[in-house]
Amino acid sequence: MCIRDRLLVGVVALNSPPVRGVPDGTEVVAVDPPTHVEGDIHDEGEVPAGGAHSAAWQNCGFYETEIRSENAVHSLEHGAVWITYRPDLPPNQITQLASLVNRQDKILVSPVSGQGAAVIATAWANQLELDDANDGRLQQFINEFEGSLSAPEPGGLCSGGVG
Repeated sequence: MCIRDRLLVGVVALNSPPVRGVPDGTEVVAVDPPTHVEGDIHDEGEVPAGGAHSAAWQNCGFYETEIRSENAVHSLEHGAVWITYRPDLPPNQITQLASLVNRQDKILVSPVSGQGAAVIATAWANQLELDDANDGRLQQFINEFEGSLSAPEPGGLCSGGVG
Protein backbone atom coordinates (compact mmCIF):
# COMPACT_ATOMS: atom_id res chain seq x y z
CA MET A 1 0.00 0.00 0.00
CA CYS A 2 1.48 3.34 -1.00
CA ILE A 3 1.48 6.45 1.20
CA ARG A 4 -1.39 8.03 -0.77
CA ASP A 5 -3.57 4.95 -0.12
CA ARG A 6 -2.70 4.98 3.59
CA LEU A 7 -3.63 8.66 3.83
CA LEU A 8 -6.93 7.98 2.09
CA VAL A 9 -7.73 5.16 4.54
CA GLY A 10 -6.86 7.48 7.45
CA VAL A 11 -9.07 10.29 6.13
CA VAL A 12 -12.00 7.93 5.56
CA ALA A 13 -11.63 6.54 9.09
CA LEU A 14 -11.57 10.02 10.63
CA ASN A 15 -14.53 11.23 8.57
CA SER A 16 -16.79 8.21 8.97
CA PRO A 17 -20.44 9.15 9.42
CA PRO A 18 -21.99 8.87 12.89
CA VAL A 19 -23.68 5.59 13.71
CA ARG A 20 -27.41 5.98 13.07
CA GLY A 21 -30.42 3.75 13.39
CA VAL A 22 -32.53 2.89 16.39
CA PRO A 23 -30.21 1.17 18.88
CA ASP A 24 -30.97 -2.31 20.16
CA GLY A 25 -33.03 -2.18 23.34
CA THR A 26 -34.90 1.02 22.45
CA GLU A 27 -38.54 0.78 23.46
CA VAL A 28 -41.34 2.57 21.66
CA VAL A 29 -43.48 4.15 24.36
CA ALA A 30 -47.17 4.88 23.91
CA VAL A 31 -47.73 8.53 24.82
CA ASP A 32 -50.80 10.72 25.11
CA PRO A 33 -51.23 13.75 22.84
CA PRO A 34 -48.95 16.72 23.54
CA THR A 35 -51.29 18.95 25.54
CA HIS A 36 -50.32 21.77 27.89
CA VAL A 37 -51.23 21.39 31.55
CA GLU A 38 -50.48 23.25 34.76
CA GLY A 39 -48.87 21.76 37.83
CA ASP A 40 -46.98 18.55 38.44
CA ILE A 41 -48.40 15.47 36.75
CA HIS A 42 -45.52 12.97 36.88
CA ASP A 43 -44.46 10.81 39.83
CA GLU A 44 -41.02 10.99 41.44
CA GLY A 45 -38.55 8.82 39.55
CA GLU A 46 -40.73 8.79 36.45
CA VAL A 47 -39.08 9.66 33.14
CA PRO A 48 -41.96 10.25 30.71
CA ALA A 49 -41.41 9.97 26.96
CA GLY A 50 -44.16 12.38 25.92
CA GLY A 51 -47.75 13.33 26.51
CA ALA A 52 -49.11 16.19 28.58
CA HIS A 53 -46.53 18.75 29.68
CA SER A 54 -45.93 22.30 30.84
CA ALA A 55 -46.45 25.21 28.46
CA ALA A 56 -42.80 26.20 29.14
CA TRP A 57 -39.99 24.03 27.81
CA GLN A 58 -36.73 23.31 29.62
CA ASN A 59 -33.63 24.91 28.12
CA CYS A 60 -31.31 22.25 26.81
CA GLY A 61 -28.04 21.79 28.65
CA PHE A 62 -26.56 19.96 31.61
CA TYR A 63 -28.20 20.18 35.03
CA GLU A 64 -26.63 18.97 38.29
CA THR A 65 -30.00 19.06 40.06
CA GLU A 66 -33.36 17.59 39.13
CA ILE A 67 -35.63 19.48 36.77
CA ARG A 68 -39.39 19.34 36.32
CA SER A 69 -40.28 16.49 33.99
CA GLU A 70 -43.26 18.53 32.73
CA ASN A 71 -40.80 21.07 31.27
CA ALA A 72 -38.45 18.40 29.94
CA VAL A 73 -41.31 16.69 28.08
CA HIS A 74 -42.01 19.98 26.30
CA SER A 75 -38.37 19.94 25.15
CA LEU A 76 -38.90 16.38 23.88
CA GLU A 77 -41.83 17.73 21.87
CA HIS A 78 -39.31 20.08 20.20
CA GLY A 79 -37.04 17.19 19.19
CA ALA A 80 -34.70 17.15 22.18
CA VAL A 81 -33.13 14.05 23.68
CA TRP A 82 -33.37 13.94 27.48
CA ILE A 83 -30.67 11.90 29.17
CA THR A 84 -31.38 11.18 32.81
CA TYR A 85 -29.11 9.53 35.33
CA ARG A 86 -29.34 8.29 38.88
CA PRO A 87 -27.63 10.72 41.27
CA ASP A 88 -25.35 7.89 42.51
CA LEU A 89 -23.82 7.42 39.03
CA PRO A 90 -20.00 7.52 39.30
CA PRO A 91 -18.64 11.07 38.82
CA ASN A 92 -16.61 10.15 35.73
CA GLN A 93 -19.80 8.94 34.01
CA ILE A 94 -21.66 12.12 34.98
CA THR A 95 -18.79 14.11 33.45
CA GLN A 96 -19.09 12.03 30.29
CA LEU A 97 -22.83 12.76 30.09
CA ALA A 98 -22.15 16.48 30.61
CA SER A 99 -19.71 16.42 27.69
CA LEU A 100 -22.49 15.30 25.34
CA VAL A 101 -24.18 18.66 25.75
CA ASN A 102 -21.21 20.50 24.27
CA ARG A 103 -21.50 18.58 21.00
CA GLN A 104 -25.24 18.70 20.39
CA ASP A 105 -27.94 21.36 20.04
CA LYS A 106 -30.95 19.60 21.53
CA ILE A 107 -29.58 17.57 24.43
CA LEU A 108 -30.88 17.83 27.97
CA VAL A 109 -29.07 15.99 30.80
CA SER A 110 -30.31 15.83 34.40
CA PRO A 111 -30.44 13.52 37.41
CA VAL A 112 -33.68 11.76 38.39
CA SER A 113 -33.85 10.23 41.85
CA GLY A 114 -35.54 6.88 41.92
CA GLN A 115 -35.32 6.02 38.22
CA GLY A 116 -34.83 2.34 37.53
CA ALA A 117 -31.82 2.29 35.21
CA ALA A 118 -28.49 4.03 35.80
CA VAL A 119 -28.97 6.07 32.58
CA ILE A 120 -32.10 6.57 30.49
CA ALA A 121 -32.08 8.20 27.05
CA THR A 122 -35.49 9.54 26.06
CA ALA A 123 -36.86 11.08 22.87
CA TRP A 124 -40.52 11.62 22.03
CA ALA A 125 -42.16 8.15 22.34
CA ASN A 126 -38.78 6.36 22.53
CA GLN A 127 -36.67 5.29 25.48
CA LEU A 128 -33.45 3.37 26.03
CA GLU A 129 -32.35 2.15 29.47
CA LEU A 130 -28.63 1.70 30.02
CA ASP A 131 -26.46 0.34 32.84
CA ASP A 132 -23.55 2.62 32.02
CA ALA A 133 -22.92 6.02 30.41
CA ASN A 134 -20.13 4.43 28.35
CA ASP A 135 -22.55 2.23 26.41
CA GLY A 136 -22.10 3.06 22.70
CA ARG A 137 -25.83 2.82 22.14
CA LEU A 138 -26.24 6.17 23.94
CA GLN A 139 -24.48 8.12 21.18
CA GLN A 140 -26.36 6.09 18.56
CA PHE A 141 -29.67 7.06 20.25
CA ILE A 142 -28.64 10.73 20.18
CA ASN A 143 -27.61 10.47 16.52
CA GLU A 144 -30.96 8.93 15.64
CA PHE A 145 -33.37 11.06 17.66
CA GLU A 146 -31.83 14.49 18.34
CA GLY A 147 -33.86 16.93 16.23
CA SER A 148 -36.00 14.05 14.97
CA LEU A 149 -38.87 14.85 12.65
CA SER A 150 -40.94 12.26 14.53
CA ALA A 151 -41.28 14.71 17.45
CA PRO A 152 -44.52 16.73 17.32
CA GLU A 153 -42.68 20.10 16.96
CA PRO A 154 -39.16 19.25 15.75
CA GLY A 155 -38.32 22.84 14.82
CA GLY A 156 -39.17 24.14 18.29
CA LEU A 157 -36.57 25.90 20.39
CA CYS A 158 -34.45 24.38 23.12
CA SER A 159 -33.50 27.77 24.56
CA GLY A 160 -35.50 30.74 25.82
CA GLY A 161 -37.54 28.53 28.15
CA VAL A 162 -36.85 27.75 31.80
CA GLY A 163 -33.58 26.71 33.41
